[in-house]
Amino acid sequence: MLPFKFSACLGVLGMCLAFPTLAGISLSATRVVFDGTHKEANVTVRNGGQDVLVQSWIDTDAGSDRSVPFAVTPPLARVTAKQQQLLRILYEGAGMPQDRESVVWLNVQEIPQTSQQANTLQLAVRQRIKVFFRPVGLQGDALEAPQALDWRLTRQGSATVLSVSNPSAYHVSMADITVTANGQQTLAADSAMIAPGQARTFALAQGLAAGAARLTFHSINDYGAQSEYRAELLPESASKAMAVQPAASL
Repeated sequence: MLPFKFSACLGVLGMCLAFPTLAGISLSATRVVFDGTHKEANVTVRNGGQDVLVQSWIDTDAGSDRSVPFAVTPPLARVTAKQQQLLRILYEGAGMPQDRESVVWLNVQEIPQTSQQANTLQLAVRQRIKVFFRPVGLQGDALEAPQALDWRLTRQGSATVLSVSNPSAYHVSMADITVTANGQQTLAADSAMIAPGQARTFALAQGLAAGAARLTFHSINDYGAQSEYRAELLPESASKAMAVQPAASL
């Protein structure tokens, strides 16, 4: 008889072998910028695994059933192993705001082939990335939008909060938003996206005084690269951040 530990290991190994290799579709971009001067935007789906069906569609934020004036073609495609498929995102030409940037989501779902083996678990993996629709003639520059943000440290009762407003026409995607005051550093948010005209607040660590402080965050540009920004914050005064290092690829 096999020792218990050894037989248990064989059992676990057998379970692992019963699962198919997770398929390997990947997208050519982490985000899509749909330039309103063009009729379409493209994304490439690469299949590094077995033959799969790929289903694609556009929607809004999770939980919203509002229809969007976009279509993806082909909506369903068979992508063979080690091959790729071009997805075309098409805009109907009307239905989106023209005075600011908007965001919808591209969903790409992998549907694996039916397994010939019994007792096999198969997973349909979905990838979801942002599509930024940028109308023709939009004022300003998306690369300058992080520097346009207005940041403040304010008191809300006994707590200090970090507030930000976005006066630009562009979304600003950020990571690692931190505030340092009197040697104490607090993470306000690990990620955030501020829409055009939006204002948000972030809770800070208890006991952080609303005095002078330093703000640091990383802004993510159209290509998925990050730039670090910093600002010196003064109580109840609006501050703007400046870039301190060039963009670095994710």
